Amino acid sequence: MPERCAHLSAAADRDPDPGDPTGCQDCAAEGERVWAHLRLCTECGHVGCCDSSPRRHASAHHQRTGHPVVRSFEPGESWMWCYAHEQLGR
Repeated sequence: MPERCAHLSAAADRDPDPGDPTGCQDCAAEGERVWAHLRLCTECGHVGCCDSSPRRHASAHHQRTGHPVVRSFEPGESWMWCYAHEQLGR
């Protein structure tokens, strides 16, 4: 099993404030209301929709900013994902 990447280790200590989103921030800005699950950027607190959603805004945010780690923004879930290393963290 590979070692945990440094991005996930660093993100474990971060607790960014997402404000008070009612869903995917980018979908809301586009007037969309269709997403599957939400992801929280551990760098800046951006809330975007997952890759199972039509617009895939969490991945687009990573590609645009280079912020490597998202955390699930779903109730009861605490996992993280590093886009840079394609690694899951808990």
